[in-house]
Amino acid sequence: MKWGWRFLVAVLALLVMVCNVQAAPLKIAYSDWPGWVAWDIAERKGFFEAHGVDVDLVWFEYMASMDAFAAGKVDAVCVANGDALVLTATGARNIMILVNDYSDGNDKIVAAPGIRSIKELKGKKIGVELGLVSHLLLMNALKENGMTDKDVTLVNVPTHQTAQVLASGDVDAIVAWQPNSGQALKSVQGSTAIYTSADAPGLIYDTLAVSFDSLLERREDWEKVVAAWYDVVAYMKDPANRSEMLEILSARVSLPPAEYEPFLEGTRILSRPETLEVLQPGDGFHSIYGSSDVVNTFFVDNNVYDTPVNVKKSIDPSFTRKKDE
Repeated sequence: MKWGWRFLVAVLALLVMVCNVQAAPLKIAYSDWPGWVAWDIAERKGFFEAHGVDVDLVWFEYMASMDAFAAGKVDAVCVANGDALVLTATGARNIMILVNDYSDGNDKIVAAPGIRSIKELKGKKIGVELGLVSHLLLMNALKENGMTDKDVTLVNVPTHQTAQVLASGDVDAIVAWQPNSGQALKSVQGSTAIYTSADAPGLIYDTLAVSFDSLLERREDWEKVVAAWYDVVAYMKDPANRSEMLEILSARVSLPPAEYEPFLEGTRILSRPETLEVLQPGDGFHSIYGSSDVVNTFFVDNNVYDTPVNVKKSIDPSFTRKKDE
């Protein structure tokens, strides 16, 4: 009997210890894109804390953030919807639980002086990071103009190097997202954005992709993260916060607020009702499912991966719908 009581006391003590151990912070890898830099607002304004979730935001270059996620160093990564599919196809299974925004002009094809249209790129060299969404944007632009990649020469250039490669004269055009696309326009006098994601809204959605294991283990915490995000959206859409918001965003990338402000114009931050519309299954770019189907086909056709990813199983709309319950 004595042994029984001692055993019970020990078990109870262990349970108390377990309950008092604070869960480790959820690690989110993010990079230089307005819809992801916006997570800094959640941290600075205490939105994570208000919802009772501990989050560690970890800053990376974009490709490095994907590598960190694939290596299991973080629980989630901020990626375009197509790149979330690439991660899954290459073994880093994830679920997109949140759509932050879609690119509405920040992704650009920037041409050297004298080139004013996509058709004028025929026979020219184009610097683009192959296999990423910039490559898809280029292919979409070529297709709309009756061209294919056989009409141009593609040069594989890391996105963060595109501005300097265009300035060097080694290519006739580059494809990149902000701030790299803006840097290219700024560094090459007379250069022109001849096609942007505003010409194909919904081609590129930006998401929060969470590892399958983390989602299984800590679903309630991820629900709190999504709730904090919609606090960020409400904050960003309030004109009274404009000045402070720009200070927070620009500080992350070491730019003056006035210089950062145009980046927001090319990013359509989605309100919750807008996101619910995007999360409706459908064909075409108005739905993240339709957009992801297009990207999925593109990646298989271009040998980024061999077998199509199951798009429906890669997206979980229930986190955004949670407030309706």
